[in-house]
Amino acid sequence: MCAQISQSDGESIFADLDDEGSEREEEISPRKRQLRLYRRALGEQWRVLSQDNLVVASVITLLFFITMAITAPFVAPYGQTERLTADDGTIAQWEQPFWYGGEGGYVLGTTAEGYDLFSQLLYGSRAALLVGLLAAVFVAGIGTMVGLVSGYYGGRVDDALMRLVDFMYGLPLLPTVILLVALAGPSLVNLILAIIVLQWRTTARVIRSQALSLRERPFVKAAKVAGASDRHIILKHLAPNVLPLTFLYGAFSIAWAILTEAGVAFLGLGDPNHVSWGTMLQSARSYNALTHEAWWWFLPPGICIALVVISGFLIGRGYEEITNPELQE
Repeated sequence: MCAQISQSDGESIFADLDDEGSEREEEISPRKRQLRLYRRALGEQWRVLSQDNLVVASVITLLFFITMAITAPFVAPYGQTERLTADDGTIAQWEQPFWYGGEGGYVLGTTAEGYDLFSQLLYGSRAALLVGLLAAVFVAGIGTMVGLVSGYYGGRVDDALMRLVDFMYGLPLLPTVILLVALAGPSLVNLILAIIVLQWRTTARVIRSQALSLRERPFVKAAKVAGASDRHIILKHLAPNVLPLTFLYGAFSIAWAILTEAGVAFLGLGDPNHVSWGTMLQSARSYNALTHEAWWWFLPPGICIALVVISGFLIGRGYEEITNPELQE
């Protein structure tokens, strides 16, 4: 994907703030001024994103699932691995939802092991979103910093970091994650670390290409002449200008991380201590839920995965219009 930030040559997107050389501006501390720049950038990005109804709907969808994950312990009628029993004392296996003719009063029925599917669906959102959001934050953060450092310094630093990126590109995502999780042990922490190790590469390469262009802009050269440190230039002048790209690949990382978690869990390498949508699908496959026509077991988690993944990609598509204005109508 090739994305470029729309800017006039030689001008920072925050150059207008630099021209406000009033006494009031001078009273603002550098830290507060930098935060103000970031807030202004985020506000401008949201103004563009909010014009796309699909992006707004995607944000609402993600907020809904985040709320579901936070409130799961309070909303779920049963524990995620609480085995239920029928009135006669037997395990409540293969119970249908109450609205589909079931007699147990369960919202989504029960599994072959007697677990409440509605409770597992609620708790499953916690594992899926934990993996997706944490992976996205670290993937976007690490990739952005590596890209900025590589593009700004160039030379041997750039060569060394880009050769590392080339090596990472030689490792396929899902098979390598499966191998790393199998070696380190199935857990959410190991899964998140495996995804982070492999996913930052794309963000780093794209950010680096943008940093190569930004470092030649007059506002960066002026900062160097004024005696600004490399750290100051990277964080204040380069980083705000690549924020749209950072959020673009962060949104995509949410989708890829959740898909990866579902795939790994479906293969039986999910965290045994936490229920996720992927482990629900794996259990449904193990007990042949499709053969028993228990569609309420595998369809809800599949729909949840699809909604979150599609939302992530649509938000990323919205950021593409920010980084590449030619896509805007």
